[in-house]
Amino acid sequence: MFLATALLYPCVLVVLCLGAGLLVDRASGGFLPVALMLSVGTAALISLSQLTTYVHWLAPATPYLMLAVALAGYWLGRTRARELLARVHAHAPAVAAALLAYALALAPVLLAGRPSFSSYMALADSAVHLIGADYLVRHGQDYAHLDLRNSYGQFIHAYYGTGYPSGADTLFGGSAALLRLPLIWAFQPFNASLLAIAVGPAWLLARRLGLEGAWAALAALSVVVPALVYAYELLGSVKEVAAMPLILTLGCLVVVHRDWLRGPPTRAVPFALVLAGGVSALGTAFGAWGLVATLVLAAVLTRDLRAHRDLVRPTVVLTCCAAATLLLAAWPTWSDLSGSLNVAQNIAATANPGNLHSPLRAIQVFGVWLGGSYKLEPTGAALDVTHALVAVALLAAVVGAVHVLRRRTHALAGWLALMLLAWLVVTQLVTTWGAAKTLMLTSPVVVLLAWGGVVALRALPRRWVAVSSASLLALTLLGGEIASDAMQYHVANLAPTARYEELASLGKRFAGQGPTLFTDFDEWSMYELRNLDEGGPDFVYPPAALAAAAGGYGDPVDLARVSPAALRSYPLIVTRRDPAATRPPAAYRLVWQRSYYQVWRRMPGAGPALAHVLLHGTSRAQCRQIRRLARAARRPARLVAARSPELVSVHVPFAALPAGWGRQRAAVVMKRPGRLYATFRVPTAGNWEVWVKGQIMPTVELSIDGRRVASVGGQLGGNSLVMGSAPPISVSLTAGVHRLTVTRRGFQLTPGDGGSAVLDAILLTPASEPSGGVLRHAAVSRWRRLCGGSYEWVELIAGRVRA
Repeated sequence: MFLATALLYPCVLVVLCLGAGLLVDRASGGFLPVALMLSVGTAALISLSQLTTYVHWLAPATPYLMLAVALAGYWLGRTRARELLARVHAHAPAVAAALLAYALALAPVLLAGRPSFSSYMALADSAVHLIGADYLVRHGQDYAHLDLRNSYGQFIHAYYGTGYPSGADTLFGGSAALLRLPLIWAFQPFNASLLAIAVGPAWLLARRLGLEGAWAALAALSVVVPALVYAYELLGSVKEVAAMPLILTLGCLVVVHRDWLRGPPTRAVPFALVLAGGVSALGTAFGAWGLVATLVLAAVLTRDLRAHRDLVRPTVVLTCCAAATLLLAAWPTWSDLSGSLNVAQNIAATANPGNLHSPLRAIQVFGVWLGGSYKLEPTGAALDVTHALVAVALLAAVVGAVHVLRRRTHALAGWLALMLLAWLVVTQLVTTWGAAKTLMLTSPVVVLLAWGGVVALRALPRRWVAVSSASLLALTLLGGEIASDAMQYHVANLAPTARYEELASLGKRFAGQGPTLFTDFDEWSMYELRNLDEGGPDFVYPPAALAAAAGGYGDPVDLARVSPAALRSYPLIVTRRDPAATRPPAAYRLVWQRSYYQVWRRMPGAGPALAHVLLHGTSRAQCRQIRRLARAARRPARLVAARSPELVSVHVPFAALPAGWGRQRAAVVMKRPGRLYATFRVPTAGNWEVWVKGQIMPTVELSIDGRRVASVGGQLGGNSLVMGSAPPISVSLTAGVHRLTVTRRGFQLTPGDGGSAVLDAILLTPASEPSGGVLRHAAVSRWRRLCGGSYEWVELIAGRVRA
């Protein structure tokens, strides 16, 4: 699966986009530069997938129609394709830059050596894109049959049923479906591929600045991997990542306007398709960047029309052709224009900053940010170095702007100037969330200007001074970005592969048997359990009937907070394996269990409990609660109590912490290398299971009495409020006191070594403890039989005790 998603899938995506680009090139008269083939093809496939999913009965054919378009492009554009193949050596530096951009963007996954994605615990929006890409390619833009009583249906409807832009999602879903790949593992390669596709237009713009060969390739690489762009790619911000190559492509089409603006009307098709692709991927908000390119072209046309009156009619025809193409290619957006405008307005005006603790700094536009997180300001020496590198980039951008003006490349100068103006204007009109997106999309343009400074230095009179100074500036610009990206790579939290593969097997096994109640906080589970009509009480969109089961978004789920009758519509409950978790009601029995999850099924004919009471305190206090419940019975009924499991807790929160470690609520934060010691006592000798709870991305080692028992790493639950448990570790222990050691080793180059390292608790249970728990039954009249034990809860159930 790793090779299929990380290596094969991007190749297939590139083949599809190149074929579509060749088809557009043939349709528009064969003028497209080689560097724009992939990005224009990407826009064409976005438009195609939007149209096929708009006609919902045609949606399942989307992957095959994309393939048909690509094959048609290779056949009809075979002459151009042969020319490209014969001259591939001339573009070798650009190809190398694209491959390097892909490797950098996918570095956390590539170096982890397993399928995963890096937006984990950072932003749950990628969960929405996964279920959206899958749903749209299977069902199209038809939301009438969704079950809005559960989370899955609510998410789909709240996003895609209200005009939310889905162009990137339909391209993603359609292309990955050709290989029948799990979207959850193809998501990061798709984002990385989009970043690599952006190298083409970036390379063309760098050449227009005056760079050639390897210099242009290095500049293109620098343009597509500034720190903020890299951060958004790691976050899985697929809409913005898809929009970036299209924005750069618009700039290229502005720069090469002489090749198409005075030609046949069909030559306007690529420009219109790129506009349509951008609108489909980013929504009407893309209009700001489309307007920039359109204004520059309008200025060029106005100048030409003043000089040549005979161009009026051809210009009108060309404009009409572009408008018709734009109208058709982005029809799904125009048909629900009010919804799209409303989404753009909500994003622009929202007071919710999402995962941003504070507004981003304007200086981040220069591509350097020597901190692990783009959301937080670097500290200490890293801040000083960041400011120094920003100052260099600022000076280089100023010199680059002067260079562009001196070259009299008016179209390029106009596009760059209006792009910067659009950034300043849009930033003033939107709130924190929208301003951050605008800053990210502007960063490549500013970095491009800074490389104009490299061109200016290369033009200095003395050759050795020109080469050395230009090389030093190029190294500073690109080196600062790579260092910034490396720091983000170091703290990336990768999604737990084994846990999601287990969820996938669960989803296939029980497909169609929902609705399913999911008690763990993990919105990515909606993709793996997409055929179970999942409801999560602690999700953004909880089932209305069960919202009270959690205190709010991300809070622990407690089924005792809802009436037993509210659970009746859920034949399945999926829980995370946790020795301290409360067992589901007696109407459910355990039918499936693996390392991470348990599935509970409502028994046939089992009605809801008449009452469900959590028990607390000593056995005597629990006995009084059981008596009160028994005396409240008004008809034949029985009592069912769930016995509390035997737990041994290691006193981690009270252990002495090594230097540099801290506390977060009751948990221990293992910020740097160190070793923690704690003691515990087991009452009996035998086999025990050790449960480690926390958010632990880097590998830590566990030892008992000096004997290493396991390494734990990459165990993340996606929620800092509810700590998940790693799979249990079996150990054989004697009765009495034991010493446990938790060790975090020194700095590692592995992905996520600087990621979350929070240890919440370590528990032990006897290996003989039943997985489904132990239920005890008693007639109401014989409630005293339950006294003397320790229980989690007791239920009053209609009917008599079975013999």
